[in-house]
Amino acid sequence: MTAPVATTAPPPPSTASGSLLSKLEIDVRMLGMLAALAVIWIGFDILSGGVFLTPRNLWNLSVQTASVAVMATGMVLVIVTRNIDLSVGAILGVVGMIIGVAQVQWLPAYLGLEHWLTAPLAVLIALVAGGLIGLFQGWLIAYLGIPSFIVTLGGLLVWRGAAWWVTTGQTVAPMDTRFKAFGGGVEGALGATATWIIAAIACGLVIVGLGLTRRRRLRFGFPVRPGWADAVIAVVTCGAVLATAAIFNAYPMPMGSARAWAEARGIAWPDGGLFISQGVALPVLIAIVVGLVMTFIATRRRFGRYVFAIGGNPEAAELSGINTRWTLMKVFGLMGLLCGISACISTARLNAATNAAGTLDELYVIASAVIGGTSLAGGIGTIAGAMLGALVMQSLQSGMVLLGVDTPLQNIVVGAVLVLAVWVDSLYRRRIK
Repeated sequence: MTAPVATTAPPPPSTASGSLLSKLEIDVRMLGMLAALAVIWIGFDILSGGVFLTPRNLWNLSVQTASVAVMATGMVLVIVTRNIDLSVGAILGVVGMIIGVAQVQWLPAYLGLEHWLTAPLAVLIALVAGGLIGLFQGWLIAYLGIPSFIVTLGGLLVWRGAAWWVTTGQTVAPMDTRFKAFGGGVEGALGATATWIIAAIACGLVIVGLGLTRRRRLRFGFPVRPGWADAVIAVVTCGAVLATAAIFNAYPMPMGSARAWAEARGIAWPDGGLFISQGVALPVLIAIVVGLVMTFIATRRRFGRYVFAIGGNPEAAELSGINTRWTLMKVFGLMGLLCGISACISTARLNAATNAAGTLDELYVIASAVIGGTSLAGGIGTIAGAMLGALVMQSLQSGMVLLGVDTPLQNIVVGAVLVLAVWVDSLYRRRIK
């Protein structure tokens, strides 16, 4: 039997409408999120005396967002299937502790210190450990019928305790030098040249993607945007990409690191110093690649269609021949694997494996997905929206830190924003019905 096909969003409005938004086929919710993000950024910039919108703060903000954004892409699929995962922060913590011990104790015993294989093996260990934990929890949920809330709530406690048990509460440091690149900083900054190359490739992919989409729609007789609308989207998107690259390149390497960089390459150090751009950070690039891959999986692969079909109507999906239990188990396995990637980013950024790693990350990840338009009722959600939601959440936290807001008040604001997002989502669902 043929499996039902579910979409991640309502069908695009007809281009026959005279509305500009209709012709551009712009998601109103996404536009509203961008407007809210702009208000947050401008507001914090005014309150902080112009500090928030500096290249330095925006660069740090992008790095801080990467870990949560990676996990938020997986949380979208979990929530779309009408489930929840409260254990993502604890999985990050235990996986981070495992790869920390691997780099400090296990691998050096066989490879020696600072071996070139240490970093890739640590990443492999993180992916395997996170994926196995996710698959185990998915098996409990899908095959034993235990509610995901209970399994992942128990997982939150179990994996957090396991993280402590690995080293009896001790912090493990430092990490391998090559591994530290996954956390950003000087080691993970790609530089100006690489940043411009990546930006040019991204602009090329945007233009090619718009062209292929237009060609595919024409071939199957679907309505298409006017040519000028595609041109506007291409110009705005490419402009945003190039502006982001310019901001990243405007943040210089710290003076001490720049001097060491110049000396290592035999470059004379002038009296006034050198301006060496840091460029885009590796964790940000990893998050973008993960977002693109997850979008492809969710919208272009059979697995993604099955996930949304299950979320839309589980009974109909099962009757149509979808192996709902195996699909659900894979969703949680994928969530665990993404937690492993985030563990690498978080551990490398701290240059240490700590028991506090990932604390309250489950709140930020779920909030990011919900703010990004993922419906708690299941069946609806977008990867791009969740990543934008992660940026919104991290912007709130970063702005409050700049203003010296106490941590308890920060938690109050984050919780209030989450409740507000769910309320707005419910109003939006009622309106479109």
